Amino acid sequence: MKQAENSNVTAFDPLDDDSPIARQLADLTARRRTLESTTVTLSGRTRIITVSNQKGGVGKTTTAVNLAAALAAVGARILVIDLDPQGNASTALGIPHGTDTPSVYDVLIDEFPLGEVIQTSPESDLLLCAPSTIHLAGAEIELVTQVAREYRMRTALEDYLKGVEDKPDFVIIDCPPSLGLLTINAFAAAEEVLIPIQCEYYALEGLSQLLGNVRMIQKHLNPALHVSTILLTMYDGRTRLAQQVAEEVRTHFTDEVLDTVIPRSVRVSEAPSFGQTVIAYDAQSAGAVAYREAAVEMITRHHRNEGEA
Repeated sequence: MKQAENSNVTAFDPLDDDSPIARQLADLTARRRTLESTTVTLSGRTRIITVSNQKGGVGKTTTAVNLAAALAAVGARILVIDLDPQGNASTALGIPHGTDTPSVYDVLIDEFPLGEVIQTSPESDLLLCAPSTIHLAGAEIELVTQVAREYRMRTALEDYLKGVEDKPDFVIIDCPPSLGLLTINAFAAAEEVLIPIQCEYYALEGLSQLLGNVRMIQKHLNPALHVSTILLTMYDGRTRLAQQVAEEVRTHFTDEVLDTVIPRSVRVSEAPSFGQTVIAYDAQSAGAVAYREAAVEMITRHHRNEGEA
């Protein structure tokens, strides 16, 4: 530390190599360099993942779109299916989703081919989205009378994957924070569940119910469904609470929790208001780097687990 002139008080210099800010900047720079030199190998098989947590405000949609953008950044082809009537995933990906826009609603209710509603995000040619519109809010009621109502999305997605030449490496489904027919359609269509968990008080609230719902779907609708990934979000390493929550989650879910944690980040919060993911909004920020690290870890872990199987 440098001494203030004519004073015995130590002046804080953020550029001092020993200051917390300098250490954080050095760490972030090193992580960026590691990512720049990292290459990943894609399996060539489409992974279908639903991002779910029945507790609101945990960063579910934020995680869905930023992971999608981060996976696209390493060369993966991504399809995001926005099953949340709020349409926040569509907004964050810069996808128009006004009332006249062909959307997931048309796929579920009127059996539109999924390929006819998919749009390409302005962020990347590798980032596709089947948008939500406000009409989807009424779909829960309309689905009740439909034949095979739990499998509408699964059937549409299977038909799309059979007919498309450039198959996506990942399909990421963002669903509402409730167990209605939209979420059940997401679970029935997916193979994997990704659960974002905030590193805050009551973080595990509702998690046992979510896991119970996954088991119910496994038993009655989709035996292949399993929780593959848990991602810790809104992490603030300065607080003891965040550290305790992270430790508790890692203790209970040793194999599922990613090593990567997503920090609290102003940039992550700001990006959706500009119709962007944090990867496009500020790729050098701590939040963007963390999501890119999570994407790489998801790919490499899957390869490792497949190799051990």
